Amino acid sequence: MKSSLRSIGDTAARFGLDTHVLRHWEDKGLLRPERDGADRRRYGDDDLVRIAVILRSKAAGMTLDQIAVLLDDDHGPKRHAVLQEHLADLDRRMEEMRLSRAMTLHAFECEAHDVTRCPGFRATIEDVLAGTAPWPEVQALP
Repeated sequence: MKSSLRSIGDTAARFGLDTHVLRHWEDKGLLRPERDGADRRRYGDDDLVRIAVILRSKAAGMTLDQIAVLLDDDHGPKRHAVLQEHLADLDRRMEEMRLSRAMTLHAFECEAHDVTRCPGFRATIEDVLAGTAPWPEVQALP
């Protein structure tokens, strides 16, 4: 089914990428496109799915090394460990985003034009200001 194979340019354009990105991912072992008689890369539907997985994973904060494990059939147990680690990281980042959203909403609704002068916000970090507690690092949720 040669008609379904795409050039590197067409494939990159479909995802809004530069062609060098696809070459880099190939160098990292994330992609393995077919080659035609002139040694040009030809991308099929399975390659497009892999590119979508890479892009979605990168958007979620995964490294290329983590993504490589995710896409490699030979790393079953390691794959689960990478995914568990990533889920914990996502939970931590979501909690950070929740706290950031709460602060932003408070600043938006606050009558104080300078959030650093807002008594309500200052109250939320009173222990840090008093030196009785460090700035809290958000931990992954259980």
